[in-house]
Amino acid sequence: MKTIVVMGRGGTGKTSFVSLITDYLLKKGEMPLLLVDLDPDQSLGEMVGVDLEAEGKKSIAELLEDTFIGKGGTLSGISPSERIEQRIWEEGMYEGEKFDFIAIGTKWIEGCYCMPDTALKEALGRLTKQYRYMLVDAPGGLEHLNRRITADVDDIIDVLGPSAKSFAHLERARRVAYESGIHYRRFFSVGGFLFPKALEYRAEKIEDIPYLGRISYDEEIARRTVEGEPVLGLMPVHPGPASVFRVMNKLGY
Repeated sequence: MKTIVVMGRGGTGKTSFVSLITDYLLKKGEMPLLLVDLDPDQSLGEMVGVDLEAEGKKSIAELLEDTFIGKGGTLSGISPSERIEQRIWEEGMYEGEKFDFIAIGTKWIEGCYCMPDTALKEALGRLTKQYRYMLVDAPGGLEHLNRRITADVDDIIDVLGPSAKSFAHLERARRVAYESGIHYRRFFSVGGFLFPKALEYRAEKIEDIPYLGRISYDEEIARRTVEGEPVLGLMPVHPGPASVFRVMNKLGY
């Protein structure tokens, strides 16, 4: 199984990029896929056509709250992740024909993600199903990366936005990955749909982080996002999918 982690500051088009990578791999017949949404906004599900609530599924944070607050469970003794792992597979995993989907959910106790992160990390470490790819939509913050949700990664891709903070995030993400002991094969950057062409030279100059190009703005993707419609299935003539096709080809996928 190959693992691709996509990260970047909020508003860069990161989740749209993950959705279009999903679409690209599906069109190539690279199935089954596992999509992991670590972003508290939980917009990835909407963009790939999965409504966990409508499917009778729960996020990991919801399962933890239900187990340790709703059902009055104790945090002592057996580890919380072991206690809810079976529930993650039975109640938290959306299983589709072409891809499966799981979400970390929103913060659950006093704004802390520690326990949901640990539960997901240990559950993913014991996956038995053979996926071709795992795609991880990571949030703007680096706490999930720091807690090593997945310690073995093929590619990390940071999506740049039109600000100096995006470049700072990129450098910080590389440092956190190294300091956390995450084993990754390659580290790249791409420009989000708002990333100005005038800043591409700066991205290209960053040592040891190859720049893959910009993701094109796509009016149909923008419309679908506003309407809450999935973005999968667009023809490659659309600028968004076409630009992701070029990026994925550069990556060798």
